[in-house]
Amino acid sequence: MTQNHPRPRADDPSPLHPLDNPARSSLTGPHAHFAERRGRILRYPADVTPWLALPDVPDAQDWADVAALAGPGGSVALAAFQEAPPQDWEIVFRADGVQLVDVSVDAVPDPEAVPLGPRDVPEMLDLVARTRPGPFLPRTVELGTYLGIRRGGELVAMAGERLHPPGWTEISGVCTDESVRGQGLASRLVLAVAHGIRERGETPFLHASASNTGAVRLYESLGFRLRRRTEFLSALVPATLPSADATRRPSLR
Repeated sequence: MTQNHPRPRADDPSPLHPLDNPARSSLTGPHAHFAERRGRILRYPADVTPWLALPDVPDAQDWADVAALAGPGGSVALAAFQEAPPQDWEIVFRADGVQLVDVSVDAVPDPEAVPLGPRDVPEMLDLVARTRPGPFLPRTVELGTYLGIRRGGELVAMAGERLHPPGWTEISGVCTDESVRGQGLASRLVLAVAHGIRERGETPFLHASASNTGAVRLYESLGFRLRRRTEFLSALVPATLPSADATRRPSLR
């Protein structure tokens, strides 16, 4: 039975809110077992998801630790994060995004949806390659529940869970094969994944590209509401980095 729990205020931008830095909230909370750490920097394993988590206000040492994790010339992906990288880091991708939260979603299970797991990953990766919903890697399925719909035995639509701040779960990986678009499969799967999240007493949320107005309208029609505007970016670590001593924090002793 669905548990009753308070709905979040969509207009509450508290800096202490777990959704303000959702990757960090996840890696210091329910996803702590995935966390790879250097100093104050946390990240998911490279085959799980590319997102990396910085402190809310990173300093020079934090960026040095990011660079050490990624390596010279390495790519760093930041999701729903408000701080800019250092000026000598090349930004290779930047996109405006929106963060939407469940305020009135009519979450229901779907009789056609089937659980997806490690054995389904090759098909999931193939569907993602055709539809490009965002990062999905060989172990992304380990982040939470994924549901799919099959037609003629073939996976044609899926949706699942990604970031997991305390009390919240992100719906992600929503995609539908072109051959079955317009049949409402994405909406059904989002509602089914939301139902599972609600059953745990948590609140669904999601991110979308601000330019994907069709997807944003769909999510709003399902009962999600804009909480905040954000940004997604990918930057390259400089090929030449300062020495660790140049950025090391002073001792507190």
